[in-house]
Amino acid sequence: MKILVLLCSLFALTSFGPKPKLTSVKVAPGLTVGVPQGFTPLPDEGIAVKFPSPRKPLAVYSSPNTKADYSVAVRPTMFGPDYNVLLPMYKASVQRLYTKVEFLTQEVRKVNGREFVALEFVSTMVDSRRGANALAPIRKYEYIQYTVQGEQLYIFSFSAPADEQPQWRPIAQAVQSDISLK
Repeated sequence: MKILVLLCSLFALTSFGPKPKLTSVKVAPGLTVGVPQGFTPLPDEGIAVKFPSPRKPLAVYSSPNTKADYSVAVRPTMFGPDYNVLLPMYKASVQRLYTKVEFLTQEVRKVNGREFVALEFVSTMVDSRRGANALAPIRKYEYIQYTVQGEQLYIFSFSAPADEQPQWRPIAQAVQSDISLK
């Protein structure tokens, strides 16, 4: 009982903490996002290393210690904006990428009047191919949101080390709630 009271008290105290400070950034015409103060744009070379893909994200912002990243990407899509269909599809896609996924949030939500598929989770990637020489598992805290506009899929992704989740979660939630796409 004492533990429950302590946890409730801790929750009440932290829920009134200061809101993370965000800077409004225009990423593309009609697209503005909130970027945590202190985050800086990652140069093309850094993007190529951290996000190896044939399609470069629209923008990537990195924390001062480079451990946390916020990226915005756009991809063509043939799927319409039926978010209740997209949610299980993107959830399954995330589960295929990692060895283990612990979902914290999996929902369709509205941000500034627009629907998004929101997936917040802790991922674990285990190196199982090397046997005794395997690398330590990589654990990440991630919050990804997807939305469709026309024939474009917009992907907003916040990523940080899993052991720093308590520090980064309020910031990721604030960032994912500060998206304006017209």
